[in-house]
Amino acid sequence: MSKGYLIAHLKVHDKEGMEKFKQMSGPTIGEHGGKVLVREPSPDVREGENLGTVILIEFESIDAARKFYESEKYQAAKAVRELAAKAHLVLVEGN
Repeated sequence: MSKGYLIAHLKVHDKEGMEKFKQMSGPTIGEHGGKVLVREPSPDVREGENLGTVILIEFESIDAARKFYESEKYQAAKAVRELAAKAHLVLVEGN
């Protein structure tokens, strides 16, 4: 079965808000079987806009990644993140 991945590129403008987001989203990631593989605050962006931090989270499947993203708990955390950072976020399926 293919894995599911959440890839986020974040430009933080409210560090306190992002800390609250992390406290809210971290347990929810674990509840959905997610594992943070990469958290890089200074990515080597070769093309496009460098927003800042890149995060890569692995899930057992794309369905698990979608369930995480659509969960009530993550949506509550997302509302906090939206006040604290600009984000580009994608879900992808892979090996």
